[in-house]
Amino acid sequence: MQIQIVSVGKLKEKYLVDGIAEYAKRLAPYARLQLVEVPDEKAPETMSLAEAEQVKHREGERILAALRPDTYVVAMAIDGELWSSEQLARSLDQLATYGRSQVAFVIGGSLGLSEPVLRRADQRFSLGRLTLPHQLARLVLVEQVYRAFKINRGEPYHR
Repeated sequence: MQIQIVSVGKLKEKYLVDGIAEYAKRLAPYARLQLVEVPDEKAPETMSLAEAEQVKHREGERILAALRPDTYVVAMAIDGELWSSEQLARSLDQLATYGRSQVAFVIGGSLGLSEPVLRRADQRFSLGRLTLPHQLARLVLVEQVYRAFKINRGEPYHR
């Protein structure tokens, strides 16, 4: 399976880069992981609702450009479905079973995802109702994808 994580902004914090690298290495025997960072849109600290929508729209265009037409897209959104690790594992297993071997998770910038990206998504998934920095969400997502593969293989990591 090919797992793509498309996210807005460059990851700079060493502890996050190191954490993602560790889980990417652990995931390598189970799936091919591609991490795609699209540039974030420079925005003022305070902006109008219209300006915020413009920022999300520009970031969304970059996200959409990074996705292949045949990719199954999961939007990471706070209003998405709340899954357990086991539910995520079942979802990935079902996608693989039914020939959807290209799966992309998309993580927006600090303002979230644009409407066109949300419409392109086949599914919306939430890591929880807590607001996480989008950079931290990347690490949590990579760890959960790794955990899902371990669950599907019946291996002990997730216990």
